[in-house]
Amino acid sequence: MTQTASGDIEALRAAMDGPVIAPGDPGYEEARTVWNADIDRRPAVIARCASARDVAAAVTYAQAEGLEIAVRGGAHSMPGASAVDDGLVVDLSRMRAVSVDPTARRARVQGGALLGDLDAATQEHGLAVPTGLVSHTGVGGLTLGGGMGWLTRQAGLTIDNLVSAEIVVADGRVLRAAADENPDLFWAIRGGGGNFGVVTEFEFRLHEVGPMVHFGLFFWGLDQGAEALRLIRDVVPDLPRSQGAIAATALTAPPAPFVPEEHHHKQGYALLLPGFGAAAEHQRVVDRIRAELPPLFDVVEPMPYVALQQLFDEANAWGLHAYEKAAYLTDLTDGAIDVLTEHAPGKSSPLSLMLFYRLDQTYCEVGEADTAFGGGRSPRYAAFLIALCPTPDLLVADRAWVRSVWDALRPHMIDVGSYVNSIHEPDEHRIRASYGPAKYDRLASIKADYDPGNVFHRNANIKPA
Repeated sequence: MTQTASGDIEALRAAMDGPVIAPGDPGYEEARTVWNADIDRRPAVIARCASARDVAAAVTYAQAEGLEIAVRGGAHSMPGASAVDDGLVVDLSRMRAVSVDPTARRARVQGGALLGDLDAATQEHGLAVPTGLVSHTGVGGLTLGGGMGWLTRQAGLTIDNLVSAEIVVADGRVLRAAADENPDLFWAIRGGGGNFGVVTEFEFRLHEVGPMVHFGLFFWGLDQGAEALRLIRDVVPDLPRSQGAIAATALTAPPAPFVPEEHHHKQGYALLLPGFGAAAEHQRVVDRIRAELPPLFDVVEPMPYVALQQLFDEANAWGLHAYEKAAYLTDLTDGAIDVLTEHAPGKSSPLSLMLFYRLDQTYCEVGEADTAFGGGRSPRYAAFLIALCPTPDLLVADRAWVRSVWDALRPHMIDVGSYVNSIHEPDEHRIRASYGPAKYDRLASIKADYDPGNVFHRNANIKPA
């Protein structure tokens, strides 16, 4: 049955400082739009919250009206968790403030902030939080599932640097979660996703990074795929902690100034190698790669850290049609390489690709049970198989391509679980596999304490015990 907001929407407007938008109101069409153009949902109410008090009012109202709740930070959820038909969207886009204490090396970040907001504020002091790769991603959604990117080998996941959080839970209370206050809730939100409430503020530990960093991009053609991936397999484990590493397959070289014209639109394989330590340390790796398997072209130069964080922004612009599947691989084994090289030419959109984040070093130094993160802490690759398409018809083809690659990789995966931020089609089996029995059961017990009615379920959902 279609749910609609009753005339009591005026009561919600009176209870909130931020605006409340309903169908037919000015700005409704823009307010309901999310990053993935494949998602087209029409909420009954959009509550643009300005404070934790507004969030509590919106959550209370939605339950009283029987409206399903979605939480929107950066609106970057690929499967559309931040949108809902006929329900209420808790929209945090007005809550984007970031304050930095450079002496204590702490940042306080409101729940609607984007990675770019966080980077800009922290880089004023030569500091950073380990986050993701696309600067218009929301801090909230990324953090709650784990958060991985260029700095993960050096400084761990985003959740490994979370000190405290302010969270509105299902009964409208505004709680602080930290090691010394509601520690069970603090454990759960570090990897348990949006299952436990709406986080309105994060407090992060900061690291010295930038403002300039070293960068290397090495590109090999389709016919060099097996050799390139074996080289990456050999080079990456030897990298110093100060260097990040992401491998890309089925990557189409853009018609950019740094790409020689004869390689524009050419498909192939790449290694992206940012360095946050000494220039000589980075150069030694560059020299090894060039000597062992000369790339078709490479780009090696210093760049601002904020530019590194925006490197994928244009290729992930708003308005693309997107689909994703993810997995963990112990290594780029010969069997996995055979699958990747066989399937790489099969994509239709030049933007679709497969990314492999190397997770080791600091990532592995956090205990398996220290956080709720849905992935083991042993050295591994996080694989992201991504369809990014300018038109819906291309998405049909590349969605099938992504699924075929994922199916072929299954024998080489650690298990059928994956990074919970990238579960596009949540099902209880995959979610349980991602966390494992002990973590899942503990999360379900905590869920029963803070959200017994499963109010927050538009996520990789953990049902209350």
